[in-house]
This record gives sequence, C-alpha cells and structure tokens, in this order.
Amino acid sequence: MNVFKFGGASIYNAAAIKNVTAIIQAHRQEKLLVVASAMGETTNALEQIVFASRSDNDIRQLVEELRGYHFTILRELFPVNHPVYHEFEMLVVKLQNETTQPGDDDQVYDQVVSLGEIMSTVILSHYLNLTLVKTHWIDARGYVKTDSTFREGKIDWEQTREKIQSLGPLLQHQVVLTQGFIGSDARGLTTTLGREGSDFSAAIFASCLKADSVTIWKDVPGVMNADPKRLAQAIVFEELPFKEAAEMTYYGASIIHPKTIRPLANSDIPLYVKSFANPEHTGTVIHRCSIGHLPPLIIFKENQCLISCKVTDYSFITEHQIGIIFQTLSQRNIKINVMQSSAITFSFCVDFQASKILKLIEVLSKDFEVYYNTGLTLITVKNYNQKLFQEYRNKPGVILEQSSRSTLQVLAKS
Repeated sequence: MNVFKFGGASIYNAAAIKNVTAIIQAHRQEKLLVVASAMGETTNALEQIVFASRSDNDIRQLVEELRGYHFTILRELFPVNHPVYHEFEMLVVKLQNETTQPGDDDQVYDQVVSLGEIMSTVILSHYLNLTLVKTHWIDARGYVKTDSTFREGKIDWEQTREKIQSLGPLLQHQVVLTQGFIGSDARGLTTTLGREGSDFSAAIFASCLKADSVTIWKDVPGVMNADPKRLAQAIVFEELPFKEAAEMTYYGASIIHPKTIRPLANSDIPLYVKSFANPEHTGTVIHRCSIGHLPPLIIFKENQCLISCKVTDYSFITEHQIGIIFQTLSQRNIKINVMQSSAITFSFCVDFQASKILKLIEVLSKDFEVYYNTGLTLITVKNYNQKLFQEYRNKPGVILEQSSRSTLQVLAKS
C-alpha cells in the first residue's frame, strides 16, 4: 500500500489535474491513498480573506476572485450539469459564513483556510471518478485528531492511528482521496498542521497504515542541494539518509515539511520525491542508509527577524534570563532558527510574522532592553568546503555568523 501526496503546484489548473489523474491511473492497481493540497495559490488567497474579514474589510471581491479561479477549472473538466458545481457553491457559502463566526484570530483562520483543501479534493475526486478511476473521498478532519493549538495542531497519535487504520477495507478496491494540512480537535473544530503541512499529513496516514512508501510529487526533479532558482548548478540527490533530510528541513529547506521525516523514519517507510512533470524519472529516495560524503547543501530562509535581548542592570546573561526568553517563546509557539549569546545580550532569529513577533517583543521588553532587525535572510551551508565557507561568511550585509565542524550559518540583510 502506498501514499501519494500532490501539492498545490501539481493541481493548479485543469491541465495539471489531468496530469495528476494520469499518474494515479498508472498506479491504480496498487492500494493507494492520495493526499492533496489546495490548488495553486488558494491558501494565500484564503489567508487574505481571513485577514480582511478580521479587519472588517469587504471580502466580496476576494471571495469572487477565488470562486472565479476554481470555476475556470471546473468548466474545463466537467459538463455544465455536473453535481460538482453545486457542491462547490456550498463550500463558497460555508467560506463566507466561517469568516463571521466568533473566535480568536487563529481559530477563525483554521476554519476558513482549511476549506482550500476541501475544495481541491472535491474537484479532484469527481474528476477521478469521471475518468473511471474509482475513488472514495474522505474528510481528513475525521481521521487526523489534534489538540486545540490552532495553526499548529499537535497530533493525538493514539486516536489518529485508531481512526486511520479503519480505512483498510476501503483501500482494497478503490483509491482513497483525502486532504493534507488539516485535522480536528476534540470539539470537532478544524485545526491546521502548519503551513505546507500536507507532507506531514501524508506521513501520518502512511505511518498509521504501515504503508510501503510515500511519494511526494513536486515541480522539481527531486531533492536538490540548493534552490535551482538561486543557484543554477544545483544537483539532485539520488538518495539521502533520514537523518540528513531531517536536518535539511530543520535548517529551512522547503522541499519537505519539517515534521514529515520523523514518523516515516520511526516506521522505516521510504520517502520518494519525484517530478509530476516527468513521473518516469527516479527522483530522490530518503530512507535508512549511510552515505560517506555528501556535497554541500545551501539553504536560504527569507523573511527573518533578529531579536536581541540585553540585560538592563549590568549583570551577565544567565540561565535565569535565558529561561524567561525560552518560556515566552514557548507560550507563543515561536521557534528559534539560530541563537547566540554574549556577556550581556542573548540574540535569536525567528520567522517574522508581524503581529506575533511584535507582541513577543512587547512582552520581552518588560525584562530586557530589546532590539530587532527585520528583512533578513538566514543562509545555511551544510557540509561546507573551504571555498564556500569563505564565500558566504564574507557576503555583504552579514550581521550574525555561526559555524561548527560541518555547518555555517550567516544572517544577512536581504
């Protein structure tokens, strides 16, 4: 039994959906569970709708643009009397209703933004069945159970495993199609697993079903040692150990969601990263293996913020002060990407989410003198050689540098 995951780029228009359908048709004899993301830039569009509604702005034009985008795809795939049109219209109504529901910003965000995956899988399910690929649509929220940490739901593995394992009989005779990125809490409210969390969803289903493999279909030929849009000489890895892939995601490599590797490695399930444009190419396999020498890996993480907390009483930074900072970060579910301590200052780099980070700075200012810089890029060079070490540490605009035996990190003005 195998799990396939298709991201937004693989189903962004009618031609792309037909291509994905062809890939699924080629594997229809296998037991197959398919996880799909929202189409194209739908998640970004839904975020705009949430933010506009929370600011009491008129969302009608934004909703109509989203509806029009999907209807263009529907008209190319289905006859005018197909029931998918009505189903989709009901989802648009639900979207509008959810923006007016009570709840804090993160709770409303999850109820609205999750609808992108529902929309895409309803369309894909109907098209697969139209093309005679027998497909059963399921709502991931009934199977992936989490706590109530909105926008970053934490998996209740015992409940989730029990529910997903009940899918065994369904997989015997049909493709099972579900959504990435979403789950639900004990109250039945929708939760999301973090941006780009569909990879993690695929790993959850695979580990609970004891799948033979997971394949993530991307718009690149496999896992590469750098972003080819930045570095033309980037190469594709044929294989990677689980540990190396996990470290890549920790440092910000966007090819795989950071939480994906652990459940697969613990269950010894190989992960394939392949191109949906060239499905016959081998791509990259991430599995339990040992590789003696890997080429340098270069990762760029944009939109970073450097925060420096300086003690105000001329004492030194101690474990007590660091504890205050870490507790404040933990309470707000903010992750550190790199940190550095001096005698009187503790500095750390985080992803910049304006409202979240400005509130963090406000709280930290009660105990420290706080300075911050935005618009930064964190560059990580793993398995560096001397040439790359010198090249990146001497880049203009570097405001923080850190190195170990195998890894160099520099934080620079973008």
